[in-house]
Amino acid sequence: MINRVILIILDSVGIGELPDATEYGDEGSNTLENISRKLGGLSLPNMESIGLGHINGVKEIKKQNNVTGAFGKCAEMSKGKDTVTGHWEIAGLVLKKSLKTYPKGFPKDIIDEFKNKIGRNILGNKVASGTEIIKELGNEHIKTGYPIVYTSADSVFQIAAHEEVIKLEELYNMCKIARKMLTGDRTVGRIIARPFIGEKGDYTRTSNRKDFALDPFGKTMLDYIKESGSNVMAVGKINDIYNGKGITDAVHIDNNMDGVDKTLEYMKTNKKGLIFTNLVDFDMLYGHRNNVEGYANALIEFDNRLPEIINEMEKEDVIILTADHGCDPTTPSTDHSREYVPVLVYGENIKSGVNIGTRKCYCDIGKTVLDLLSVKNNLFGESFAKDIVK
Repeated sequence: MINRVILIILDSVGIGELPDATEYGDEGSNTLENISRKLGGLSLPNMESIGLGHINGVKEIKKQNNVTGAFGKCAEMSKGKDTVTGHWEIAGLVLKKSLKTYPKGFPKDIIDEFKNKIGRNILGNKVASGTEIIKELGNEHIKTGYPIVYTSADSVFQIAAHEEVIKLEELYNMCKIARKMLTGDRTVGRIIARPFIGEKGDYTRTSNRKDFALDPFGKTMLDYIKESGSNVMAVGKINDIYNGKGITDAVHIDNNMDGVDKTLEYMKTNKKGLIFTNLVDFDMLYGHRNNVEGYANALIEFDNRLPEIINEMEKEDVIILTADHGCDPTTPSTDHSREYVPVLVYGENIKSGVNIGTRKCYCDIGKTVLDLLSVKNNLFGESFAKDIVK
């Protein structure tokens, strides 16, 4: 009997290019192992003990003896390599057409309509790193009061603004305007508010980021769990990614370690259902900035705290560690990469040393979560629960 699943997304921790990676410009990407190669080794003993080094194809990570959990990897079936795409697929929804991207910036008709609706001009309108564009345009933004609009290889429309120039509520309202605009053939996965503070070129993004996503296009793992009468507790940007659908309680976080803290707090107070956590620093702070050392340190930092989570687990708990895509900091690209994601499963009721192999779809994870929690469902995917439960 499993009462609770703790599902943690190590955002962008991919483990090797998918067969179609060349179609996305991601040939050679392998976020985890390329970091290890670049640094001459990477020690993650707690994840290794569950089976990280034994996953099919993994060569750079140590293979520990006496593995305590189940392990494997999943391929992405959906088109794309976006945050929303990956998370939705984990929860059972496969996108047959990738979400709209704007690699040359947004067309004139979109920008003109947006400017008209917010009543002011904009700056930017190009593909850019969020930290770099506020360095480049922050001073002009403060001088003019114009919001900074930019995008990336992801399906996003991002609006950056200094918190003292454009107040948070006004920034969020601009995002709501863009969200209503960017539907149909224009649809993007997320509109993201990117507030920052500072002065004279020394600017820092704040934790008041807010994502305005789409409603999932179908019933997800979260809906099934909520309808069964159990809790779905979202930590980090999970609530934004699913637009609040199927979630009973949510908390935002400041960073990865705050995410671990908030997960532990939920574990102390909510004993049934799903705790669903996204730790975004790997991706946001290090993958997109090609910061290999920072990425490695973040992995080590999480691995060091994994025993705290395991020690807080009860007999009827299961923890699953996985990712939503890759973001290899060792390649010239600063974008997400089309990769397999790891799957590590641990709990007192989970068999030791079980290799679940290479799964065809991320949604096998969501299907397995529902089976572990004994929630009846018609979710797409193939559960591996029967292979791993004692």
